Amino acid sequence: MDFETFVYAIPLRTRFRGITVREGMLIRGENGWGEFCAFPEYDDREAAGWLATAVEQATIGWPAPVRERVPVNCIVPAVDPERAARIARQSGCATAKVKVADHSDSLAEDLARVAAVRAALGDSGAVRVDANAVWDVETAVRRIREIDSAARGLQYVEQPCRSIEELAEVRARVSVPIAADESIRRAEDPLRVAVAGAADVAVLKCTPLGGVRRALAVAEAAELPTVVSSALETSVGLAAQIALAGTLPDLEFACGLGTLALFEGDLVADSLRPVDGWLTVPTSAPEPDPVAMDRYRHPDAERVRWWLRRYERVRALLEDTPASDSVS
Repeated sequence: MDFETFVYAIPLRTRFRGITVREGMLIRGENGWGEFCAFPEYDDREAAGWLATAVEQATIGWPAPVRERVPVNCIVPAVDPERAARIARQSGCATAKVKVADHSDSLAEDLARVAAVRAALGDSGAVRVDANAVWDVETAVRRIREIDSAARGLQYVEQPCRSIEELAEVRARVSVPIAADESIRRAEDPLRVAVAGAADVAVLKCTPLGGVRRALAVAEAAELPTVVSSALETSVGLAAQIALAGTLPDLEFACGLGTLALFEGDLVADSLRPVDGWLTVPTSAPEPDPVAMDRYRHPDAERVRWWLRRYERVRALLEDTPASDSVS
């Protein structure tokens, strides 16, 4: 089927993943809107999962939820301690995910940031950190121990190293639980990644995994407690992530779905932002606001053409993939 398309650019409040503007596109099908926003550095094959998620949302929607709301953690970027504490304190969330390892000499900054977040949340709150797979094993072991001490107890460390083998070695040498993110979603076959011996928690993002149904299958195969996390989408794409969290049979941890706090704006009038640390599970795709679409329509004609060309390539790749091998 043919989809209506729209390319957007929304500034971020602070640099995140090395970017200050989030780009992506919306597609509209018979069931409403979906969002295709694979990061530009991802090749077409990896981007295919992102488009499959948008197509699922825009055509058939999601399975029925088993809960009406989901708990959410706030996200603390690599900012100074005062700002980190303010983000945690004002979020209304009982759990904070703190970005660490933003650069090679970040340890002192990481310790101060994590300590500030712990002070803001108090001893009853939960602090988790995300290193985005930048450490080697020895560095991970040392820094996890130091950061755990500064945090007065971490809930878990997300993806301290790149490979499954490295995660397993780190897990055997530290007392802090280990969560796998990139090791699952960027694997050749997420359904067959043996993470049970390398991690204590599976972090799933349905957007790169190919949709809610595909992510549910990955969660079942992982055989670990699951945390659902955002891939830095607008409310349109974030709705699918919340739908996944609402559909999981068990949800032991708060989910990383409060990322709209990083955006200067949104494409939906009633943004999917947490209230007192909770998000309501949507039953249908959010409808973009025409005024917001005008405001955040991508101003660069060449970048719009780049996204449209990418969309056409990735869609052709999806259509050419046999059903048994498809990421969707």
